[in-house]
Amino acid sequence: ALYITQQLVYFFLKYDFSPSTYQGDFTLFNMVGGGCQILAMMILFPVLRRFMDTIKIFYTCFGMAVTGYILIIIISATGTSSVGWLFIPAAFIMSAVGVLNVIITVFLANTVDYGEFKNSRRDESVIFSMQTFVVKLASGIAGFISSMVLFVFHISSNKEPIAASSRMGLRLSMTIIPIVVLVIGFIVFKKRYILTDRKLAEISKELEKKHQN
Repeated sequence: ALYITQQLVYFFLKYDFSPSTYQGDFTLFNMVGGGCQILAMMILFPVLRRFMDTIKIFYTCFGMAVTGYILIIIISATGTSSVGWLFIPAAFIMSAVGVLNVIITVFLANTVDYGEFKNSRRDESVIFSMQTFVVKLASGIAGFISSMVLFVFHISSNKEPIAASSRMGLRLSMTIIPIVVLVIGFIVFKKRYILTDRKLAEISKELEKKHQN
């Protein structure tokens, strides 16, 4: 979801939101988003962890990201060209991504313990190397989807201006597709991930017994 947005936001700013100032706006958008992502990893996650378990934080971040995309649609519909308004959804989306990056690492570590519990072996190297593979795979898929969006709506970096229908298609593709991806991810996670804090505590006790024996 994030990679699709990152690859389409340049064209969104150039052809739809703020054509006259898109270069500076693109830089500012990335700076604010990147800053929010880093601060969320350093500050927001520890704060949320005081009040919620990791799974609730995970769901909260999904909600934040979807809210950010909906805000982009609403702000774009107002006709404003001030990039400052986009800092609000950028903060929601990138803060969510920052926290999710931390939580996913925690979840992967939990699966290592679960793997030892189920299979009597620890596969850290395999599990964590798969994370790198999945990130590259996601980037490749996002690149393909973004290219198809630009092709379908006849958008090129050398072509301006573009039709109103193309601008609307770009705007909705940059928001609706990521929302759909997030919803699918939410459903898969909710159905497949079983390692709640209570379950992890039980696994830890069992592993301690095994190690003692």
